[in-house]
Amino acid sequence: QVRLMESGGGLVQAGASLGLSCSASGDTLSGYAVAWFRQTPGERREFVATITKNGYTSYADAVKGRFTMSRDNAENMIYQQMNSLKPDDSAIYSCAAKYGGNFAVYTAPNYDYWGQGTQVTVSS
Repeated sequence: QVRLMESGGGLVQAGASLGLSCSASGDTLSGYAVAWFRQTPGERREFVATITKNGYTSYADAVKGRFTMSRDNAENMIYQQMNSLKPDDSAIYSCAAKYGGNFAVYTAPNYDYWGQGTQVTVSS
């Protein structure tokens, strides 16, 4: 069973960049697909990006071209670089993992393991 922990959130101004990290323990992350989701109060979790165990990435239209997700299996880490941030990007960002992820999966119920989330706030 893998355990996930996010870090790197914070308060930035619109147009700035921020990097998020997701560290894994308890298992080797190389066998998992991992995704980033975000959520604001009163709203459903929103898919942001995913990376399969083979390194294939896909992104929500809202972040395509601005966010880049990557993985370092040797370090058991997942990263998300967020550029040109907008106030609408403000949310709690959570990483999630699904064992055996050969294909991109975009819906939260399909992920089995979740971190506690990290707050990203973008001021206008």
